Amino acid sequence: MRTAILAMAEVFAFAAALFGDTNDKLIGTWKLVSAASTTSTGERNETPYGPNPTGFLTYTEDGRVTALISYGGRKPLGTLASLEEQAEAFKTFLAYAGRYTLNGDEVTHHVEISSIQSYVGKDLVRNVKFQGDQILLVTPPTPVKGTIQTFELIWQPLQAGS
Repeated sequence: MRTAILAMAEVFAFAAALFGDTNDKLIGTWKLVSAASTTSTGERNETPYGPNPTGFLTYTEDGRVTALISYGGRKPLGTLASLEEQAEAFKTFLAYAGRYTLNGDEVTHHVEISSIQSYVGKDLVRNVKFQGDQILLVTPPTPVKGTIQTFELIWQPLQAGS
């Protein structure tokens, strides 16, 4: 029995060494540093979410994810906003939440609620790379307004109290 327990402990230690700390590195709240997109023809856009977008991404220990991105340059929405102004406000803010799973260098966001209803029930796969204390999330090629694009978002950990 003792040999079986030791063997199991070795397997768990090996798995933790292989996979464990990557998940730990994701846990916390991250602030968007930059975003860029590249089309399938190589055309690069350094401001796909407008100038100076704001975003927060939170991964919890129990496997939950929340993502918020507010485009840069958004205008305040007045109490008597027109339908066009309301549509613009909706179009320039993205929010979703759900569960996440990490498999090697891919994190999958299993969307349960979203500002874009068609995301609900979908899996959003991101390649994740650790760069110092930052993470780079890269989407697979995605159709956007008739063009295939890949998005690259760089996030840095949010400091406690900020």
